[in-house]
Amino acid sequence: MARQSKGLITLLALAGTLLFTTVAAGKARQVDDTHWTGVERIIAIGDLHGDYDQYMMVMTAAGLVDRKGKWAGGDTHLVQTGDIPDRGPDTIRIIDHLQKLKKEARRKGGQVHTLIGNHDAMNVYGDLRYVHAGEYQAFVGKNSERYQTLQWEHYVATMEARDPEFFADKDMEKFRADWTKDYPLGWVEHRQAWGVEGEYGSLVMENPVVLKVNDTLFLHGGLSAKYCASTLQELTSMVHDGIANYNYQDPGIVEDELGPLWYRGLANDNETELDAMVTAILERYEASHIVVGHTPTQGVVWPRFDSRVILNDTGIASHYGGHNGFLEITSAGLVAHYGTDTVPIPGANDGRVGYLKQVVALNPSNAHLQSMLQRMLMAGDPEPPEAVAEPKPIEEMTEEERKAAAEAAQRAAWLNPDICR
Repeated sequence: MARQSKGLITLLALAGTLLFTTVAAGKARQVDDTHWTGVERIIAIGDLHGDYDQYMMVMTAAGLVDRKGKWAGGDTHLVQTGDIPDRGPDTIRIIDHLQKLKKEARRKGGQVHTLIGNHDAMNVYGDLRYVHAGEYQAFVGKNSERYQTLQWEHYVATMEARDPEFFADKDMEKFRADWTKDYPLGWVEHRQAWGVEGEYGSLVMENPVVLKVNDTLFLHGGLSAKYCASTLQELTSMVHDGIANYNYQDPGIVEDELGPLWYRGLANDNETELDAMVTAILERYEASHIVVGHTPTQGVVWPRFDSRVILNDTGIASHYGGHNGFLEITSAGLVAHYGTDTVPIPGANDGRVGYLKQVVALNPSNAHLQSMLQRMLMAGDPEPPEAVAEPKPIEEMTEEERKAAAEAAQRAAWLNPDICR
């Protein structure tokens, strides 16, 4: 019996050693719905906007798919930070492929994470301003004409119920032709598929808004102090609820310019002024970096706030220039990929000029990056602070100026880093 006990103790000790070795080696582990640890390689890809060919170009360059389009990334975690739809015609093709890759990646020890962007949300709650005609065409089937006719009849009945004279002075043939431009064949099926419980809308509702992988936060727009009192799971729940119960008169977080789907401050606003807020947010979520899409950089993975914030919407889709750029994170650090070329992300702002010189050398035909580099060299400061005019006394302001000042004060209050503590 003593011999058996000793053997059992030895076996348990060996199991504990193996468990420690596995964790120490960085084996990926899901902490909760919004957090993974121990991931050895992360690839982050920004906005795709319905361009399947450009999407596959980047996926291939990242080594995530083989020539047949199957998962080849092993235990890599791919994070796509939202905005798959709009601007291009191939959204459904991209989503279907990513759903397939999610299953294939899990079998290989990897993961495919898709996040919610503002355009993903818009397609669910019905803001279709940027839907490409090809997106509707993708849904056209044998019943599309009948569905369109039924939609037209419903529209006519609704408008006449509101105003019996609505169509009295209208050329109905021309009016219907104009209406058809807004409600083309496939529109009805598109709306059904993108509804909250539809084939594609339900997939959006499964996606998180913010994801933490190791010590990096990933999301579409950005985090502001206004929402940093919430947990990552609470942010996702708030957006899900806002989409499912969308109210165009009071859209709340789903359209808030300071919300996680739309906020551009981390990309555009003065770094000195926001530094304390960024520090507070990172401390709040125990993170080292924030990676965002949403704001196109026109071809460069761009570090801000001493690389604590990374702008990763390089403009992959043809609509935004067709740039082959994405971010890789490993234990060796942060690296930007440009096709088959790589450039390490500098750890501090004073390394950005040298970094941009390398990127420009890889793509000298990119006029935007050439101009950006020249401005930085002339300024002697990567992103010099803008001059701020002295505010007018309130008694000298017009009504519009007072309103603007009040809005600015409210915005400043929402960006106060103390909210995060």
